[in-house]
Amino acid sequence: MAVEYETKVLNIDVEAVKQQLKELGAVFVGKKNFRRYVYDMNPPQAEKRMRLRTDGKITTLTIKHIVDGKAIDGVQEREVGVEDFDQMNTLLEQLDYRAKSYQENVRESFILGDCNLEVDSRPLIPAYLEIEWPNKEAVVEVLRKLSVSGEVTSENTTEVYKRYGINIKDYPTLSFS
Repeated sequence: MAVEYETKVLNIDVEAVKQQLKELGAVFVGKKNFRRYVYDMNPPQAEKRMRLRTDGKITTLTIKHIVDGKAIDGVQEREVGVEDFDQMNTLLEQLDYRAKSYQENVRESFILGDCNLEVDSRPLIPAYLEIEWPNKEAVVEVLRKLSVSGEVTSENTTEVYKRYGINIKDYPTLSFS
């Protein structure tokens, strides 16, 4: 199972962050509109969940195991490519998995050195910057280079929403429409 090294900078000024990334030599690799379903494991486990996600071209099914919800290396993932988003959801339903939520986000992606940087926009909360790569040192180094203001956290999305007084469980659909 792969360890995910990531951190987030909350409440960013999107245009200022994109300008700083450009000045640091980051390469813009694209903008994607994601749709996802999130499922409980069977039986439910507080520290694990399953995610079916697509950007319209690439669809993945991922098991996320949250070992430490506040640590930069606190999430382990196992992910596989899937051919069809809707058909996979139907298959999961036939296996008695019911999506507990549907979520959307818009992500602008950049690469700087060895790190992936994502300007992430989600419904109901301010945009944030996510820094991710398969080693902790690269994430910390890129964070050091950036002079963005905002709180730094490695909390998962559910915890980020809680910071804004939103219990994600109260919103089975988080959509821009």
